[in-house]
Amino acid sequence: MTNAQSSSIEPFAMVIFGGAGDLAQRKLFPALYTLHRSGFLPENFSVLGVGRSPRETKEYRQFLRKAVMQYARIKVEDENDWSAFAERFDYLPVDVNDASSYKELAITVANQEKQFSLPGNRLFYLAVAPELFGTVAENLKAGGLTEKENGWKRLVIEKPFGRDYQSAKSLQAQINGSFPEDEVYRIDHYLGKEMVQNIEMLRFANSLFENLWNNRYISNVQITAAETVGVENRASYYDHAGALRDMVQNHILQLLMMVAMEPPSRLKPEAIHDEKVKVLRSLRRYDEEDVDRYIIRGQYTGGLMDGKEVPSYVAEENVPADSVNETFVAGKLYIDNFRWSGVPFYIRTGKRMDEKSTEVVIQFRDVPKNLYFNKDNDLGPNLLVIKINPEEGLALQINAKKPGVANQVVPIVMDFCNNCGVDTPEAYESLIRDALEGDRTFFTHWEEVSLAWKFIDPIRRAWDKDGGENLATYEAGSQGPKESDALLNRDGFQWYSPYHPMDKSVIHGQEINE
Repeated sequence: MTNAQSSSIEPFAMVIFGGAGDLAQRKLFPALYTLHRSGFLPENFSVLGVGRSPRETKEYRQFLRKAVMQYARIKVEDENDWSAFAERFDYLPVDVNDASSYKELAITVANQEKQFSLPGNRLFYLAVAPELFGTVAENLKAGGLTEKENGWKRLVIEKPFGRDYQSAKSLQAQINGSFPEDEVYRIDHYLGKEMVQNIEMLRFANSLFENLWNNRYISNVQITAAETVGVENRASYYDHAGALRDMVQNHILQLLMMVAMEPPSRLKPEAIHDEKVKVLRSLRRYDEEDVDRYIIRGQYTGGLMDGKEVPSYVAEENVPADSVNETFVAGKLYIDNFRWSGVPFYIRTGKRMDEKSTEVVIQFRDVPKNLYFNKDNDLGPNLLVIKINPEEGLALQINAKKPGVANQVVPIVMDFCNNCGVDTPEAYESLIRDALEGDRTFFTHWEEVSLAWKFIDPIRRAWDKDGGENLATYEAGSQGPKESDALLNRDGFQWYSPYHPMDKSVIHGQEINE
């Protein structure tokens, strides 16, 4: 083995529902192998893939190998080590809707635990359609797989968790019948990203930033999650979800909470969770009649991307020609507490944008006008940019004297790249490891889910009532509809994400914390 760490994870049995699906292939298997090679997995563990179609064990392990070779950060180098890893994987066809089939599942898991001397710790990962979450949870209990004679039991769930507050509440009650809240791990993969997790350290480990992190010094906050891809093969889901449910309710609001939360009383999941919930409780909710003043929705039309024609959303495969589903959302949000009162949080997410970028931009207040170094009132703003994806890092834009020119002020940028020349962990590596260790810090709690839906539901209802009357359009390959720009322009601001330095000729510091 090439393990570089000593594992703090107890031996476990993992059951992956959807164990032959796309998520398992692209994310879960590569993450498990990388954790193994990095030394984070214990010597003893087992993984059982569950799916609808029959597969032989040998065939399943070949599927595992292909997934690792194609998607993992670390490739197979030692065949003996690979064999030791792969022999822990097996497969069982199960009809997840048939409670009686879980008896065979329970026997198979028990046999694996006996074979590999496992103590009874079980992680159930639901990489299946959301409508099956409750059914699987209930059948796991009915089949005796959640009986806590020894070891821990945990349930990992992908998004989305419900379609609105009422459906989420019903699902929560159904799941809690088998798994109490402290055993439920709701994955939001944004929370596994290195720079999202770094927001806490940036804020609370640096008095420079924390002392300025309030409405006295910050004029606005911008959160952007832009994608260049279209709906691709997700039309059946996406046309019923839209950008509001697919991105804003979870990813965008999670980023907002991480930026806006108060310092936790201690670095414990419960304390961090409490502060995040306080943000959502302070988030101003909009009545249905106010939605169009603060929230913009759009849908992409055809356009050019990388020199190629791409179709409009309604011309995509499996999308109805009369669909008014939104592929873009922008909004102006307010957090009504002492720290953030009056500071607009601008959010933006969309498909078929001109550049892939997930960033948080903190714009600080301008210096007073008409001072000798600002006599023309043209100084650029001070910006702190947290770059999350695809580049990871920080950029701090400040003003300084231009070398060799008397009294001319130019913006300079100190730029730190977190993943330049460094192979940083994938989000699923971090989150699977946390779930196995029992650390719920970067998983979504029920209170966060419920409060997020309570914010989203009035917006969704307003849009459903007016049909497509206020649906803006934007050309594929652009930065979104003009209405999105107007949302900021009327407040005297502009979008800075995707962030590019104002002056390409200025000094760029590299890895300033070396």
